[in-house]
Amino acid sequence: MDKTDRSYAVTKTDEQWREELSPAEYQVLRQAGTERPFVGEYTDTKAEGVYACRACGAELFTSDTKFDSHCGWPSFYSPLAGDTVEYLEDYDMGMKRVEVRCANCGSHLGHVFEGEGYGTPTDQRYCINSISLTMRPKSDS
Repeated sequence: MDKTDRSYAVTKTDEQWREELSPAEYQVLRQAGTERPFVGEYTDTKAEGVYACRACGAELFTSDTKFDSHCGWPSFYSPLAGDTVEYLEDYDMGMKRVEVRCANCGSHLGHVFEGEGYGTPTDQRYCINSISLTMRPKSDS
C-alpha cells in the first residue's frame, strides 16, 4: 500500500511491521489482502466488546454494531466513531469498491458496501477481515 500521501499517528517501517505481524496478518493489514471467507475467528462471534486494529490497537468497532450478514467475514453497520477509519476508492477487482483502513496506522481492514438491503440503521456493511482485528471483551464490572 502506498502511504506516502498520508501521515499516521502510528508509523513503522516495512521491516518493523513484518517483525510484529505474522505473515498472514502482514499480507492482509499491510498489503491489502483478504482472508478466506468463513475462517476468521470473529466471523460468528457474539461476545460483547470492542474490536480494535490488530496492528496498532486503535478501537474501531463495537459488538453493538456487529450483525449477521452471512457473507463469510465479520460485518458491522458503523465504525465506533467517524474518524477511526478512513476510506479509499478501490478498483482492484474491476469494479469500484470502498476500502476501509485504520485511520491511526493506515492498515487495511476490509471494504464497506451500501444498499444491499440489510435491515441495519445505516444500510452499510463494513465487511472486515477477522485477522485485521482483536476483540476486547466487555468487562462485567
